[in-house]
Amino acid sequence: MHKYKNIDENLLREYSPVVLAYIGDAVFELMVRTHVVAEGNRRVKDIHHATVERVKAESQARVIRKIWPELTEEEKDIVMRGRNAKTTPPKNADPGDYKMSTGFEALLGYLYLKGAEERLYYLVQRALDED
Repeated sequence: MHKYKNIDENLLREYSPVVLAYIGDAVFELMVRTHVVAEGNRRVKDIHHATVERVKAESQARVIRKIWPELTEEEKDIVMRGRNAKTTPPKNADPGDYKMSTGFEALLGYLYLKGAEERLYYLVQRALDED
């Protein structure tokens, strides 16, 4: 995945975890869509449903809880900052799952903006291995 430029890690630590989650959500969505499309040609409606199943808060919360032991202390800190950020969960999401998914997205956003693509790809692949 190509991106514009890396952001200095010291500057990146000052970013709001909600901003990191914002970009992490987009990165994860694109990677999941790519994965789903690569599984084979089918109706867009079916692709959409398969994507939503993987990117919903409940699924992301399950992933972050599963991979937690594999995370570095720095990564855990980013997840916790995202989890503790002030957010408003959608009506259909469990608040605890939504907070954990925000932490997961913050981590992905952080890794993406930092330029840690290998680590980003690894963690997304772990998420996709949930299937």
